[in-house]
Parts: sequence; C-alpha cells; structure tokens
Amino acid sequence: MASTTANPTADKPASSGKFKRIALIAVIALGAAAAAAGGMYVFLSKEGVGHASAPAEPAPLAAPVFFPLDPLTVNLQSDDGAQHYLRVGLSLKLTDPKAQEQLTARMPEIRSRILLALSNKHPEDLATPDGKRSLSKELRELIEQPTQPGNQRAKVDDVLFTEFVVQ
Repeated sequence: MASTTANPTADKPASSGKFKRIALIAVIALGAAAAAAGGMYVFLSKEGVGHASAPAEPAPLAAPVFFPLDPLTVNLQSDDGAQHYLRVGLSLKLTDPKAQEQLTARMPEIRSRILLALSNKHPEDLATPDGKRSLSKELRELIEQPTQPGNQRAKVDDVLFTEFVVQ
C-alpha cells in the first residue's frame, strides 16, 4: 500500500501575514500617540501649563492703611429755624503708601474743605443710609483734589465714618 505523505497545508503563512500587518499598524499608532504626547508636553511646558511645579501665586494686594482724622463738629443748614449740629469722625482707607504723607502735609486745607462741605448739608440729607454714602463719596472727591495746580491727587480708596451724630 502506498502510503502517501501528504503535506499538511500550512496556514501559517497566511496568518503570519495578517499578524505582521496588525503589528505594523499597532506600532505606527503607538508611535504617533507618543509623538503627539511629546509634542503636547513641549507645547504646554513653553506656556508654563505643563510644569509639575506649583503655579505662580498672584502678588498679594497691598494691605490698606487707615488714617484717622480728628472728629469734626459743624452747624448744619436748617429750614425750620432750629439749631442742628453734626459731629463726625472720619478714617481714610489708603493703599498708596505716599498718600498718607501727602494728606498729612495738606491736612489744614483738607479739614477746611470738609468743614465747608459739611456745614452746607441739611439734617434731612444725612438721615438716610444713601445720604451717608453720598456724603462719603463727596468727601473722598474733596480730599483727593490737589491743593495746588501742579500737585498730584492723593489716592483715597474710601472715606469711613467712625462717628456720626446729628442733633
């Protein structure tokens, strides 16, 4: 009997070709992903976003300085003929370090401006919170005005009332 040696059909060449193709595609995809990740790292590190270090903190705001003024007492305008008085204590909120020096040098003129402005007020104008806010804004503008044409404006952030009595 004749024995035939049959060569088994080799499936290996067909499947190894597919395997090589899939492996080649996977290697190319991984290479492209690595290149994209590297490019993003370089791009973001130039802008400071990709660094692992702590982000830069913003500069702290200057701590305000409160500059108290001596209390002032003035007569108020009155339509009813009665005597009305205003006693007010003020503190100026400043963040510019030079402002306190400027204000101290000009204090007699500033106090005079404030006294004149307050003495022109009516008690009814000062009775409401809106009237007090309006007065605070008006006083801030008066205080900031230069005393002479060539002088700088003193930067006052706010005028705060520490005492406010209308009688």
